[in-house]
Amino acid sequence: MILVTGGAGFIGANFVLDWLARNDEPVLNVDKLTYAGNLGNLSTLDGDARHLFVHADICDNEAMAALLAQHRPRAIVHFAAESHVDRSIHGPAEFIRTNVNGTFSLLEAARQYWGALGAADKAAFRFLHVSTDEVYGSLGPNDPPFTETTPYAPNSPYSASKAGSDHLVRAYHHTYGMPVLTTNCSNNYGPYHFPEKLIPLMITNALAGKALPVYGDGQQVRDWLYVGDHCAAIRRVLEAGRTGEVYNVGGWNEKANLDVVHTLCDLLDALSPRADGGSYRTQIAYVTDRPGHDRRYAIDARKIERELGWKPAETFETGLRKTVQWYLSHQEWVANIQSGAYLKWMESNYGQRLAQSALA
Repeated sequence: MILVTGGAGFIGANFVLDWLARNDEPVLNVDKLTYAGNLGNLSTLDGDARHLFVHADICDNEAMAALLAQHRPRAIVHFAAESHVDRSIHGPAEFIRTNVNGTFSLLEAARQYWGALGAADKAAFRFLHVSTDEVYGSLGPNDPPFTETTPYAPNSPYSASKAGSDHLVRAYHHTYGMPVLTTNCSNNYGPYHFPEKLIPLMITNALAGKALPVYGDGQQVRDWLYVGDHCAAIRRVLEAGRTGEVYNVGGWNEKANLDVVHTLCDLLDALSPRADGGSYRTQIAYVTDRPGHDRRYAIDARKIERELGWKPAETFETGLRKTVQWYLSHQEWVANIQSGAYLKWMESNYGQRLAQSALA
């Protein structure tokens, strides 16, 4: 059995679904079910004995210790995190609690569990920590991409909290010898992505006839990684990664945000045309940029390809088409998660920015 934290969220749910589609090793799925955790993501596993869901908080050290003692997993894959930069700007405390304190609590429970294992199980155990490229800071237009040795320079409360969790994981390997692995990924996209992030937000707003809010000039550059490719990379790192090592996982797809939005609009024009025959591009609205917005991220993913033989299977074009088609065929899923609380958040974050831009 493996233990997955945050397995009802976007990347975690995709990982659990992919894992159980490929083998019969059971998954103990632990999730607090915050706004972005959704058991509906896992509805196809209802009644599947290989999937055991536990509603718990990684900050609860006693609960984590009890689960480890009861189920005795051979590995922990740690996805659970607060992950939205905009939310971290509005309310950083929860990011410190979950990403720093929660990772510490989980590491402590894992250390005690691992330390008591027999020799063979102790040698085989792994703690895989899933992190982000945002810990490395922002790149200039001509800077080389981030490598595993790029110095940390986080610029938002979110990225700072993830940097803190990365440092804790590294320290537990160096100090205690815990067999840890860390992956730092670029921007994920794909099915089950909560529609506060760029790609699902643009798809859902476009179909609803709403404005497509683009921060600033839209020239912020990100590397885009299809979530299925990310899940494959994590499986490979868990299987064969060297303990104590960091592996950057990227899609080799640097795109400016505005180019991503244009491509999405063009795909929707072809796959779900507007009733009036117009282009979704006319719904684009430039809004006031968020504070401290990093200009460019880029991942050098040569290490994981060289050492473990992983590289992305999807191009940006094929992955994005799959993503748009998934949202078009899962409108009920979108409707179910757009609760009053979510709509209130969207209004507080984007409504004022749209008003400010209109006055500018």
